[in-house]
Amino acid sequence: MVAAHRTPRAVQRWIRSLPYNWESNGPTLRSFRGVVRYGTARCLAAAVAAAAIMEQHGLPPLLLDMESQDRLDHVVFAFKTNGRWGAVGGSRDVGLWGRKPVYRSVRALAMSYYEPYIDLNARILAFGLADLRELDPYDWSLARHNVWQVERFLIEYPHAPLPTDDKRYIRLRERYRAFLRNHSPHETPFKRGKPNWM
Repeated sequence: MVAAHRTPRAVQRWIRSLPYNWESNGPTLRSFRGVVRYGTARCLAAAVAAAAIMEQHGLPPLLLDMESQDRLDHVVFAFKTNGRWGAVGGSRDVGLWGRKPVYRSVRALAMSYYEPYIDLNARILAFGLADLRELDPYDWSLARHNVWQVERFLIEYPHAPLPTDDKRYIRLRERYRAFLRNHSPHETPFKRGKPNWM
């Protein structure tokens, strides 16, 4: 499994092949081992799995946590290639999957998720880039149990504000509301930057 997925793009393809974990039997936060075992993932488990795989290929296990006003954060595995930032991510919304490594800064990478993240309640307010090696010796990658300590670590990790224009946010939220009249909430009307999606 790890040997077959040597690049962020390969890991993104694998994560995209997994059904979203709707947690029908209660909340989960699976390690890489758990994601492979159950074959489903939600965003944080997908990010943890990507970090576990890519760490074995020499990339640091960095998670980018994007804090939302509705308290439902989005998390992706972040990586840097040739001085540019990209991400591997899982979500029920295609607009929140990974990003090609084209962003000059972590802030720019986080900002690429701003529009696709907006729904009736969500809005990214801040972001934090955390290194899972800070949790050592906690086994976040191969644990057989839920790895809730990763979630607590991200919640407590320092975040930088991501200020955006209130008028723009209200306009985009109304656009999303209109979009819902004819589309599934698992689709996205926000396609700006789509060529940079992984």
